[in-house]
Amino acid sequence: MRAERGQATVELLGAVPALLLLGLVVFQLLAVGYAAVLAGNAAEAGALAAAGGADATDAARAAVPGWQRARMKVEADAGRVEVRMRPPSPLDRVEEALQVAASAAVVAP
Repeated sequence: MRAERGQATVELLGAVPALLLLGLVVFQLLAVGYAAVLAGNAAEAGALAAAGGADATDAARAAVPGWQRARMKVEADAGRVEVRMRPPSPLDRVEEALQVAASAAVVAP
């Protein structure tokens, strides 16, 4: 019995990095999903603004929270709006690799 003393502590210390990595991966997946939702909403807002005769780029940017506006690119052309967005990430390379995009268009009746 004496030889197994402290084994649980050693196992816990071994598991902590794996749990932290798992938490980071889950956080990153949630950030990608949220960025995809924001991009879709922004593209739709831009397309609706274009249908109403307003500036689609400004409408798309206004549909996104301020902290995310620096991470987005909006292209609008003839009623079609495309939004590209990078999700927040602690690593720049991961941020670039996980870029999401959404587009929306309006068609004249």
